Amino acid sequence: MKQTIVAVHKAHLFFILLLSTNLLAQTDIKINTPFVPLGIINIAAEKSVSKHISIQAEAFVSPWESFGGKNLQIYMGTLEGRYYFKEMMHGWYVGAYGSIAAFNLQKWNYYSPQPVFDNEGNTELLADGTVRLTERYQKGLAFIFGVSGGYHFKINDHLGLDAYMGVGTTQSIYKGYMKDNNQRYDGAEKWNRSGELIPTRGGLMITYRLK
Repeated sequence: MKQTIVAVHKAHLFFILLLSTNLLAQTDIKINTPFVPLGIINIAAEKSVSKHISIQAEAFVSPWESFGGKNLQIYMGTLEGRYYFKEMMHGWYVGAYGSIAAFNLQKWNYYSPQPVFDNEGNTELLADGTVRLTERYQKGLAFIFGVSGGYHFKINDHLGLDAYMGVGTTQSIYKGYMKDNNQRYDGAEKWNRSGELIPTRGGLMITYRLK
């Protein structure tokens, strides 16, 4: 997983440096404001390539091995193409995107401690005779493909706001662990697989245009 995280960082650092250079006109640098108070970094660079089309490179970093007692560590990179109906990087737009993410997190349905069962299906007991309860977490990779839509508000020649959301299919490979001893809860040695159709991105980005 570390190699994947390093590769994602390098690829999106290249895109952001490429798109943010002053040699390229009409480039917006962005930060997603709702995540800032949570200590989560979501930055992007968007570059126009024609009258109605732009390309955006985006990085999402949630460094929290523990956030409120829950695993919330995500390193994700996204590349998106957008089509603006009127003025470039202003007004309504639609897009399509692809993302790759490395994660160590707890799915919402694994937040509460649950009983642990032995190989015969019986609940395990602790030394004091109580039932063993523990939360679960998941570590793995996710591949996301989706469609997006939003509105880019122009404040002045440099500043703007980008409100957007996206829905996509998420295909994941992961391993599940119990929090009390970090052992697999599924009894498997190889990767688990899952697929979902869910909202995968959204927010309100402050934008700054390079001239």
